[in-house]
Amino acid sequence: MLRFLILAALLFPTTVSGAHFDEIRIDVPARAQLKVRNDFGKVSVEVWDRNYVTVSTAIDGSATLTRSPILIDNRGALVTINVVRRPTDPAVPIHLNLKIPASVEITTWDGQAYVKPTTQVSVDVAPKLIGADNARTPAGTPADKADNVEISEGDIIRVDSQLVTLNVSVIDRSTSRGFAGLVQSDFRLFEDGQEQNVVQFESSSAPFDLVLLIDLSGSTKEVVKLIRAAALRFVNAARPADRIAVITFAGTSTIVSGLTADRDLLRQRIESMDTARGDTKLYDAINFTMSQIKKDANNSRRAAIVVMSDGLDGTIPGISGQIGSQISYRETLRNIQEFDGVLYTLWLNTEYEAMSPEDTQPEAFDAGHDRMKEMADTGGGVFYPVERLTDLAGAYEQVVADLGTVYSLAYKPSNAARDGQWRAIKIGVSRPNAVARGKRGYYAN
Repeated sequence: MLRFLILAALLFPTTVSGAHFDEIRIDVPARAQLKVRNDFGKVSVEVWDRNYVTVSTAIDGSATLTRSPILIDNRGALVTINVVRRPTDPAVPIHLNLKIPASVEITTWDGQAYVKPTTQVSVDVAPKLIGADNARTPAGTPADKADNVEISEGDIIRVDSQLVTLNVSVIDRSTSRGFAGLVQSDFRLFEDGQEQNVVQFESSSAPFDLVLLIDLSGSTKEVVKLIRAAALRFVNAARPADRIAVITFAGTSTIVSGLTADRDLLRQRIESMDTARGDTKLYDAINFTMSQIKKDANNSRRAAIVVMSDGLDGTIPGISGQIGSQISYRETLRNIQEFDGVLYTLWLNTEYEAMSPEDTQPEAFDAGHDRMKEMADTGGGVFYPVERLTDLAGAYEQVVADLGTVYSLAYKPSNAARDGQWRAIKIGVSRPNAVARGKRGYYAN
């Protein structure tokens, strides 16, 4: 079992260009074994007189990485370090810098021993595969000076890298209730029919970062009090370890509260919510929320977005007098597909009888309903139709219950080609009547 996984993006800026990522400290016992793999650049090893290991990376030129590429698996006497690259990252050299005690044995991924200096100097080690062969960091160049960061044993942290991360809700088809207590061995994961090796697993009890995205446009102005009350019910129902943020939108998106576990603060912020001016820009708001989650350098948890809206973005035909989102619906779907988290939608029925061409037409309400459902399906979540506003609080509570059945799995695809093609994903669960519900695949960009 993994003792802990380190997400280096917790510690460093979300975007780094032509620079070093700060050092991570790894405490190891005497005579520990260190297995290292870097397919994208060189490895620099420095022996020093400290009793712990530090690891950092550096990239060449002006290229930008959105997250740190370091993946560490620490099992005590055995530590593996892998450099990984997200599909969206540029194909630039990524160099790995290590400082190790003299007693540590260091080998390649396939078991070949590195030639290690016996004094406090550094040595460059050629990788098995090199992503590029242009200018390199000189041997022994240290990472930018920074305080080492302690990582306590037992922490389990999501790794954001070239790994494909899936959030899967497991339901008993005979009762529609979620399965709790499943373990990694209960799952089998296939990409394009080929079974994949799951390298990371989080149980349904692992905490979430939850973002409530609430439509407060003119179409909801008569019901804002009930919307506030329903959001408060969500806060009260959420698990204590979950952090919650609230974003509202109409013509623009407004962060009412950032991620926090302070329930009293959340209640105060929710009580201050009111209707907003401007066209309904639902798709812009969803993209804004996903970007906020992605750029949060401390976002180590699983993430979920819960969208409450009637779905009437101003771009939908049959809605008069609105311009709507700048980001198209199809582009939004594509971005949801690539989002690492899960997206739930609560569709609020605001339909009324159209008395003139200036009123919102019935086909627009139908489109709003259908698109809210499609976004939830694409985002691996659940679509909840809310016919009456009085049912909204119950729907929010059902989302919280459903999140308690979500497991997270990550794997490194055996097909490493980044050809933009669709990769179909299928997940099997070794329990009678169990159905795994989540994203159906991704584009390998």
